[in-house]
Amino acid sequence: MTGPRSQAERDALTVEIVFALVTGALLAAVLFVAVASPALFGELGRAGEAAWRTAAATAATAGFAYRVMRVLWLPRKRRRG
Repeated sequence: MTGPRSQAERDALTVEIVFALVTGALLAAVLFVAVASPALFGELGRAGEAAWRTAAATAATAGFAYRVMRVLWLPRKRRRG
């Protein structure tokens, strides 16, 4: 245990978390539009649209999770090492 964190450390952690969430949300939005664009702008049947939107939601979720983990966990590994 290193003891209680200073206000500056808590503020820095808050900024890191907000940055991770905002950039993760932006990445998820871009991925969703990129993957779902055939369903959004094309003439597909209901089954085709549903499949593209499901794939887009999966890609967006994975991209969001990847970005948040990358921003929040990798710097911690570098600090310890």
